[in-house]
Amino acid sequence: MEKLTITGTVQKVAIGMGFWGIVDQNGNNYRPINMPAQLKFLGKSITITAQKVEAGASIFMWGTPIKILSFTT
Repeated sequence: MEKLTITGTVQKVAIGMGFWGIVDQNGNNYRPINMPAQLKFLGKSITITAQKVEAGASIFMWGTPIKILSFTT
């Protein structure tokens, strides 16, 4: 599966009970399925390497689901 390099900022999305997301420099939204605790800071600038994942049904309906493989802050 193709690896993506994403540079953006961490967001707390207030849908349902809320979740962490990433908005890249082009305004694309990503929803990590495995957001590391080290990244869970609103507005934090990050660069990650990730893969898109096939997510089943989700209540969130926000962003592209991804699995984070590595990151730098």
